[in-house]
Amino acid sequence: MRLILLGAPGAGKGTQANFIKEKFNIPQISTGDMLRAAVKAGTPLGVEAKKVMDAGGLVSDDIIIGLVKDRLKQPDCAKGYLFDGFPRTIPQADAMKEAGVAIDYVLEIDVPDAAIIERMSGRRVHQPSGRTYHEKFNPPKVPGKDDVTGEDLIQRDDDKEETVKKRLAVYHEQTEVLVDYYNKWSLAGTPGAPKYRKISGVGPVETIRDNAFAALAG
Repeated sequence: MRLILLGAPGAGKGTQANFIKEKFNIPQISTGDMLRAAVKAGTPLGVEAKKVMDAGGLVSDDIIIGLVKDRLKQPDCAKGYLFDGFPRTIPQADAMKEAGVAIDYVLEIDVPDAAIIERMSGRRVHQPSGRTYHEKFNPPKVPGKDDVTGEDLIQRDDDKEETVKKRLAVYHEQTEVLVDYYNKWSLAGTPGAPKYRKISGVGPVETIRDNAFAALAG
């Protein structure tokens, strides 16, 4: 099972990625994790990436694709792999295609912006313990207070409505075009084209999980 998971920030990709990883016994490929590991190990690509990062630049797609190819040679990828958060742009998708990175499925988790904003902006956190609440879906017993300690809950900067809206705008501008890219490739039916599947990311987590498994079975 070799797949790419697509969806906006806050669509629940991380949760579903965990279910998929367990079911198919495959690793989740994160470009951030790969970069950190390569830099730490001092591989040629890691050294190159560190130079760029130290200078405050963005690591090039060539380096990222090189890291991906190295990562996929490792034994834990023999049964497949799951990409979450990559590719983010058309040039990255093109580079993956040119590098011959095999993909069986592209699974999109679709959630309307309004639902994502409500989901994320309602989160509240008790920082010392990491306990999380939601003003609507999982409210604390006393508004703004942790159930266990009674201490104040905070709203992380990442969860503030204006931040969420900015992240969604970037997603729609840069990454949503991949939905069209993979859908067209799938419909073209050319050799090596992945199957494109879209499921709703709204509703109980278990229902979304079951829908994801069903989409990956057909």
